Amino acid sequence: MPEKPEVMCVAKNLNTRLIGKEITGCNIYWDNIIATDLSEFKKNIIGEHINKISTRGKFIILTLDHYSLLIHLRMEGKFVFRNVGEELGKHEHVELILDNSISFRYHDVRKFGKMYLIPIKDTYNVKPLSDLGPDFYDSISPDYLYEKIHKLKLPIKSILLDQRIICGIGNIYADEILFSSNILPTRSGNSISRSECEKIITNTKAILKEAYKYGGTTIKSFTSSEGVHGNFQNKLLVHGKEKCPVCNNLLVKIKIGGRGTYFCPKCQK
Repeated sequence: MPEKPEVMCVAKNLNTRLIGKEITGCNIYWDNIIATDLSEFKKNIIGEHINKISTRGKFIILTLDHYSLLIHLRMEGKFVFRNVGEELGKHEHVELILDNSISFRYHDVRKFGKMYLIPIKDTYNVKPLSDLGPDFYDSISPDYLYEKIHKLKLPIKSILLDQRIICGIGNIYADEILFSSNILPTRSGNSISRSECEKIITNTKAILKEAYKYGGTTIKSFTSSEGVHGNFQNKLLVHGKEKCPVCNNLLVKIKIGGRGTYFCPKCQK
């Protein structure tokens, strides 16, 4: 967590509060959050304005005057707004001062999140974004997916989590996509037919679009902004559930690639 729909919701909420603001100060309280050169990060970000907020895969992109600030929330990252000078919270690790009056802080209990400051011209041409496959809302055909996976022996669940193939699908939504496609998550990529690829693509777009509509899925500590929670967890069919909503059989939970995986052995083939 968060996955693509949640990241899109975070970006949408930040858009109303950040656009046009000047970054007038920068304080780093946990160096490992910054994935590029720390001193260059602090020096170059001062004086930049926030002109646009977008996403790519699970990354939030703040487009500045001369740089792109890429933010990956990983498991539990989120943002809080405080007044300048207000006491720092225990898990607030990066602070950007906006217009000399707003303290925009990155909060992360596990400290797994990452920030990259990259020249605008290189935003999509260097890592980490250059490694990503298309987003779910891009023009992705069943043929594209089939060509990517038809020689792979990995479980289809693991393949869907590979951001180089389709970026933004995470653990929860992979379970939902495969259930709606009637495909067993343990099947190898080379056993998936073109028609099944079409099901996967169709359900990926439908499920992630619906999740975004409902504000994402609130599992554990995700909030898109302070006090804002998603509602799509109420529409999950298999992930975290006990019985199949179609046949009423007990669902099976196993681990695939270390990730908890839910499926119906009767409905998924």
